[in-house]
Amino acid sequence: MIKTMNLKRMYATDEVETTALNNVNIEINEGEFVAIMGPSGCGKSTLLNILGLLDNPSDGEYHFVGHEVSKYTERQRANLRKANIGFVFQSFNLIDELTVFENVELPLFYLGVASAEREKRVNEVLEHMGVMHRKSHFPQQLSGGQQQRVAVSRAIVAKPKLILADEPTGNLDSAHGSEVMKLLTQLNEAGTTIVMVTHSTHDSEFAHRIIHLFDGHVVTENIKEQFHV
Repeated sequence: MIKTMNLKRMYATDEVETTALNNVNIEINEGEFVAIMGPSGCGKSTLLNILGLLDNPSDGEYHFVGHEVSKYTERQRANLRKANIGFVFQSFNLIDELTVFENVELPLFYLGVASAEREKRVNEVLEHMGVMHRKSHFPQQLSGGQQQRVAVSRAIVAKPKLILADEPTGNLDSAHGSEVMKLLTQLNEAGTTIVMVTHSTHDSEFAHRIIHLFDGHVVTENIKEQFHV
């Protein structure tokens, strides 16, 4: 599903050039659950942005679902992204002015799904995630755990091939964080590929494989002998 070859990302100002990623070579197969770990500033979020088609690399190749996308335009990236990728963020990124239902409906709206089908699919995913009773509420009326459930609902409503999660439990207490990790595990067991950036050793235990970054390089990869249950 994902393959990068000598991937680089550099940021330049008038005075200095910073290398965020340097010759990153990774492969992620369909159905895997992969955690990306490393200290702050090591390039984790930069890599996730490129994998999520939110940014292009400065050099190297990125192959995603059979497409070499490293030189895609923003419109090309957006079309591929909205049909294939769901995002879960630490800060939830829900729109305060929209209800729970409307937040979850948004990806389907952008995909041009008909109104009746949108309503059916949103109701199904809200029921599955246990937040159906909150469908008319606004994000600020929800607990942190409920907001992240809504964010996961929004990420999966379009049935994406890939979910990218950026510190998905970072703003949650341990109980709600464990709930979110169990949800991600269930989605993975149902066939969704998941790539998660995390600082949490506990959360990384749910992954099949851990990729460690340091100073923009992949330094180690650990494959779990036994997957977390």
